[in-house]
Amino acid sequence: MTTSTADDGAGGASASQLIDARIRELGDWRGETLALIRQLMQKADPGIIEEVKWRGVPVWSHSGIICTGETYKSVVKMTFAKGASLPDPAGLFNSSLEGNTRRAIDIREGEPINHDALIDLIRAAVALNGTARPARRKRA
Repeated sequence: MTTSTADDGAGGASASQLIDARIRELGDWRGETLALIRQLMQKADPGIIEEVKWRGVPVWSHSGIICTGETYKSVVKMTFAKGASLPDPAGLFNSSLEGNTRRAIDIREGEPINHDALIDLIRAAVALNGTARPARRKRA
């Protein structure tokens, strides 16, 4: 997995280091869940880039944002940037279902994660990002 620097003024720490620190800081099931998500990201596609944006939110990208890993008191939320366009045969998406673009997976304490289905979803997101057409250049 590749890492980029954070864009939130974190004093030059790499995104990977900041995510490590976030996992340690949480120190509970949310940190364990975030660490597992990170492992599944790498397993799905070793070319994924880790970033930290929006005041410390882990972001995984490959030719565009795949998803974010937000942590709240009772949930770890994986928000897929183009989730509405992804196949979800396992029914992983359970949040942010009303929009036309994003979809999310809310993971609560003790809930099992379907590793294979999540890896398939991540790979589909990478593939979708890879099919994006480059912006057209205006003619002079």
